[in-house]
Amino acid sequence: MTATHIDVSTIDFDELGAWMDTQGLPGGPVTDVAPVLGGTQNVMVRFVRGGTPYILRRPPLRPRAHSNEALRREVRVLEALRDTGVPAPRLIAARTDGEPVFYLMEPVDGFNPATGLPEPHASDPAIRHRMGLEATMALAELGRVDPGRLPGFGHPEGFLERQVPRWMGELASYGGLDGYPGPEIPGLSRTAEWLERHRPAAFTPGLMHGDYHVGNLMFATDGPRVAAIVDWEMCTVGDPLLDLGWLLATWPSNGEHVPGLPDAQEIVDCYTELTDRDMSAIEWYAVLACFKLGIVLEGTYARACAGKAPKDTGDLLHQTTLDLFARAQRWISP
Repeated sequence: MTATHIDVSTIDFDELGAWMDTQGLPGGPVTDVAPVLGGTQNVMVRFVRGGTPYILRRPPLRPRAHSNEALRREVRVLEALRDTGVPAPRLIAARTDGEPVFYLMEPVDGFNPATGLPEPHASDPAIRHRMGLEATMALAELGRVDPGRLPGFGHPEGFLERQVPRWMGELASYGGLDGYPGPEIPGLSRTAEWLERHRPAAFTPGLMHGDYHVGNLMFATDGPRVAAIVDWEMCTVGDPLLDLGWLLATWPSNGEHVPGLPDAQEIVDCYTELTDRDMSAIEWYAVLACFKLGIVLEGTYARACAGKAPKDTGDLLHQTTLDLFARAQRWISP
């Protein structure tokens, strides 16, 4: 679980402690305060009170337009997942009736592989191989959750039909940013047309994470087990196979950077054994994931061209977009 750099002195722990008292949580002074660092725009802080460790998650001090609503969604999701087999942080208490919205959860005993591998994972390719399969198994478990646990959550009707128009519209909106030269993305039109022609006729709605990749997973320190899936703000009721496509779209190819990982076909085979969903169009979901994620990342490049984001970050993400569309072409034309 990660968060941007923050100054913990900006959090009013006296006010937080008073609220915790109303929730019947252990009292006493707040100690051992430390930010949980990384890449998400939400704030996360670890602290101890009354001998109990907590993670506080709240919007940034300058929240985005939908920061508070996103955290309300996360709270609903974590509540719904509490009694399932899905590895997720355990929600302790939440304040959702005011702003800023925030919640407390138990710390996860684990590590994020995006920040590096500890031992024994670093030196044991068998553990790394199993990590990939465990990530797939955790995703399949999420796909089995009854979406009725979250009534009124998401808009599954027409979910697949909306995808290409929705994201082509998003891409077109970047044209309003001064300095953006337009989407110079080889394969863009071909990918969009292919997705429309090959769209599955139907799907079974289910709970999906919305941003399922290894950067949003924490693994147990003593083995390959997924300790928790984190960052649930994109969660919705849609087609869970898009989560699997997202994992495939972001998966290191040919063991690059992390030798020993299972390849894409092993991931698909593992998921297939654990689901009764129709897997015949799984390449379509992987291509859609490349298409959608590539357009999302192109947005940062467009903002960088307009001077609203760092140029080096924009250039890096634009290259990632090109790589994603190149990967999509390989699925389209094997």
